[in-house]
Amino acid sequence: MNIFVIFFSAILVNNFVMSRFLGICPFLGVSKRIETAAGMGVAVTFVMTLASAVTFIVYKYVLAAMGIEYLYNIAFILIIASLVQLVEMFIKKSSPSLYQALGVYLPLITTNCAVLGVTVINIQEEGFTFIDAVVNGLGGALGFTLAIVLLAGIRERTERNDIPKAFKGFPITLVTAGLMSIAFLGFQGIL
Repeated sequence: MNIFVIFFSAILVNNFVMSRFLGICPFLGVSKRIETAAGMGVAVTFVMTLASAVTFIVYKYVLAAMGIEYLYNIAFILIIASLVQLVEMFIKKSSPSLYQALGVYLPLITTNCAVLGVTVINIQEEGFTFIDAVVNGLGGALGFTLAIVLLAGIRERTERNDIPKAFKGFPITLVTAGLMSIAFLGFQGIL
């Protein structure tokens, strides 16, 4: 499969948040400010891309070679947790304000189903090579970042608008996320 098709498909057509509905917890929880959403997007991009590479290698050359493919979930979760710890330590040292802003959502990247989802999709897709898996992970992460930053931008603008009392806060966020999901469905026929 063409890597450009895989890349743009992961960003727009098969967006983990908008089309596959994975990674909703950080999508809704960290999307109040563009800065924190972008920080979370960068962290998820690093973890998801690196997790795609490492898990593909571990699955192909360790688990499959030993005939213990059924342990892939455990192995993938351990790999993702290790990568998240690295990211957490780096952000804590390099940007304490971002570390504070992300709060509990940073360690929750470990349990972000979009990160685990992309690693499982990479091994289940027939014909995916190592490069295809990494490109799919990068595209999926950039699609997650695009979705969370767009929602954060919209949420910042809606805070300043006159919204009916019943829709203030989380209800308008859910309506906005639903409309964004419908908008992303428009990309279905492109690739």
